[in-house]
Amino acid sequence: MAQTSTDGIDFGSAVKHARNEGGSALRAMTFAERGEMLNALSKAIHAAREGLIEASIVNGGTTRSDSKFDVDGASGTLAYYAGLGKKLGAVRSISEEPEQLMQGARFHGRHVWVSLRGVAVHVNAFNFPVWGLAEKAAVALLAGVPVISKPATATALATFRCMETLVETGALPPGSLQLVCGAAGDLLSHLGRQDALAFTGSAETGLRLRGLENVLSCSTRVNVEADSLNAALLTEDVDDDTYQMFLRDVVKEVTQKTGQKCTATRRVFVPSSMIDRVQEDLAERLAPIVVGDPANAEVRMGPLATAQQRDDYRAGVAKRQAAGARVVYGSPTEVALVGADAAEGYFVSPLVLRADDPANAGAVHEHEVFGPCSTLMPYDDRATVVEWVARGGGGLVASVYGDDR
Repeated sequence: MAQTSTDGIDFGSAVKHARNEGGSALRAMTFAERGEMLNALSKAIHAAREGLIEASIVNGGTTRSDSKFDVDGASGTLAYYAGLGKKLGAVRSISEEPEQLMQGARFHGRHVWVSLRGVAVHVNAFNFPVWGLAEKAAVALLAGVPVISKPATATALATFRCMETLVETGALPPGSLQLVCGAAGDLLSHLGRQDALAFTGSAETGLRLRGLENVLSCSTRVNVEADSLNAALLTEDVDDDTYQMFLRDVVKEVTQKTGQKCTATRRVFVPSSMIDRVQEDLAERLAPIVVGDPANAEVRMGPLATAQQRDDYRAGVAKRQAAGARVVYGSPTEVALVGADAAEGYFVSPLVLRADDPANAGAVHEHEVFGPCSTLMPYDDRATVVEWVARGGGGLVASVYGDDR
């Protein structure tokens, strides 16, 4: 999608409109009423599912399966928070149980949670254009806070189609949910003490957003979801059923969304005695993965989203190779395609690297390769491998297959 010009847009007025009209309308609603609103949005996305899936395939180069993952995640998340709103009931604030603050019984304190009188600005990533909008908006809208959502330009078409669907429900109060496609201009400079900023993307950009002058001076609430180097850990006493699940999960995490998701497994730790077997079995399971035109029913993995993503992917692989990892499956530069020409998209091969010296693997533990790549590493004792797992930065998650004691 071409860059949409936002020149001439008065972002200050948009923020004020959200805070005033949008915020006032949301705060006047109870949690239960906001839950009903979210439920209507969830149903609308589900009803528009096929059109949104098609937009995601065309715009993001994702397979139908990966597009469903995005769209269904959006409707499911909205439905969850709709249920939470119903559970919280016909109230506009949450009051915790009082706590005795002194030895005597006369002095108590109580937390009362009320809606912020500001706006939540959401800067979303390219990889989940529909779910990314919904998952952040659901939380803020249920809390009675209006939202201005800024999707990544590369895949903003799918987000725009979703926004059209949501607006057509008539369930959203005016100003409560706004969308900015293209450059954000001076939007973030208007954030203040009652506002919030949520960002999903690179750690480098997240750091820059945290350091904005007005964000620091006003102590604006900031939440950043950035790079992660998640791990899968296989134990030596694993049974065959769990071993097969481990292989399925690693292959899925390498190839789903072409590896463009923050929850993907970037590092795989296995006992030294099993590493050759794991390498061979992963190669056998990756071999049938067909890369090409995501509209083709045979294709299991589409292209990376942009030329920049492809270049960053190859640079990240090179960093891992410089840190001692070698390619044991796939190629960083060559890929066999079905139903597509290499010039038609940013296609890459599923890739497995192997680093036999994890202690000195540097970039393997420090730099996320945002694409279909994972690095296989051996270990001999659990105490050491736990230390290696913990070296992964960002929102680190590790899955253990086998005895986790």
